[in-house]
Amino acid sequence: MNRLLTRRSVLSASVATATAAALAACSNPSAPAGAATRILPTDPLIADFEARRAAGGAIVTQQLTAAPFNTQITGKSLTTLGYNGSLNGPLIRAKTGDLLDIPVANKLTEGSSVHWHGLALRNDADGVQGLTQEPIAAGADYSYRFRLAHPGTYWYHSHFDMQRERALYGALVIEDPKEALSYDQEWVIILDDWLDGITGTPEEALEELSMGMDMSGGNMEGMDHGDMGGMDMGMKHMLMGATSDYLGGDAGDVKIPVHLFNGKPPQDPEILDSRPGNRVRLRIINAAGDTAYRVGVPGQKITLTHTDGFPVQQQDVDAVVLGMGERIDALLTVRDGYTPVLALPEGKDGNAYGLISTGIGTAPSSNRLPKALDGTVTDGSRLKADESVLFAPKPPDRVHEMRLTGSMEKYDWGINGRRFDMANPLDGAFDLRLDERVQVKIVNDTDMWHPMHLHGHTFQLAGNGARKDTVIVKPKQTVVFEFDADNPGQWLTHCHNSYHAEAGMMGVFSYLK
Repeated sequence: MNRLLTRRSVLSASVATATAAALAACSNPSAPAGAATRILPTDPLIADFEARRAAGGAIVTQQLTAAPFNTQITGKSLTTLGYNGSLNGPLIRAKTGDLLDIPVANKLTEGSSVHWHGLALRNDADGVQGLTQEPIAAGADYSYRFRLAHPGTYWYHSHFDMQRERALYGALVIEDPKEALSYDQEWVIILDDWLDGITGTPEEALEELSMGMDMSGGNMEGMDHGDMGGMDMGMKHMLMGATSDYLGGDAGDVKIPVHLFNGKPPQDPEILDSRPGNRVRLRIINAAGDTAYRVGVPGQKITLTHTDGFPVQQQDVDAVVLGMGERIDALLTVRDGYTPVLALPEGKDGNAYGLISTGIGTAPSSNRLPKALDGTVTDGSRLKADESVLFAPKPPDRVHEMRLTGSMEKYDWGINGRRFDMANPLDGAFDLRLDERVQVKIVNDTDMWHPMHLHGHTFQLAGNGARKDTVIVKPKQTVVFEFDADNPGQWLTHCHNSYHAEAGMMGVFSYLK
């Protein structure tokens, strides 16, 4: 039996039933007398904590309409899903203390939701169907209203099945009224790996991957992508032989026909007009489903200033690697002519790029750009937090071990050997209580790298590492981080590889009363 279709029969074919069961499970109706109860999204405590957030700013409103639309990518006409008829949803810009008021119209033929990636926000606005809200039904409207507590580069996207792997996402920039960074221009960049309407659909790719590599002869057991030597065994979507030393081996699961830079393929790059000497702040978001990007400017260093919205000790690098869901802010000084901002899919073929132009010279074509970005290369997990955002030293009140499990052989990705079931989301939950300092040890027992994301909080990596909400965990690596339990509710944690998450690599951090 196809494991994917079995799971999707719960999550999609009867999503209303599954949601009702999940929300009921959260309430612990059969808990013994005196047992701890969970702080649900509907608990008055959620509104109480929302009222404590910094306020006094403006009300920022942006209508989002999720609907099918027609577009062209690399000259191919296709129909996909997006917000407001675009491959990138509207850029939402606000300031700390503002109230975000986002009415959403669901014009799809299925349910949907909007998740506000990286934000410490009220739990009932987190946008996870079956955990923090019921799905926005087809044809229905829904509004998200919450205060913005922290400045930085964030983004929003559908958290419903594989919808994010179309174009249901957009950038959210929260400005700091006390911004200390000096720059002349800003460029918000969304990177994405795209297959929808070109080689198939994300659902078809997931269905194929879900069959795994367990061939009848048994000779596939124990092999990883790097062992395959480029064989495709007739698979349409499964990627073989893509490797990255930087990521620890296997680079990804899915064949990607085109990589996008702000919705544009390499044949038609976006161009930012500038002047020589200008300092440009790059706000780079990796919205891809299966691809890490190595980003840099050939022959020129960039200065990293923030990761996942929080400032870091600044570092000059030749390139930075972003896992799916991660964001990086960097400063670039513009030189005369055309300056390419190049994103290479780590361990895969192709590129995505945009150009900064000062109005002279000839724009380089995609095939004239470097195939590699070497030199000083880093990622957010290797950066150190700026002193202004360091957590106060405190011994952990609670320690959780999160072991990443599964394999390509069976495509049975999970956490602590358990594949997430939306009908029973709190099975195996990581319990915590308000005001605790929580330490999490992520142990990657798999042969694949995973960008792990925590909703509703930012954590600090061990050793005064960066403040983040998404971190790359390489094969056989252990990553340790801590966060303060200061935002009550039920919060999802998951691999931000869309295919791994849908296969079961998700869990919940659950606040108890």
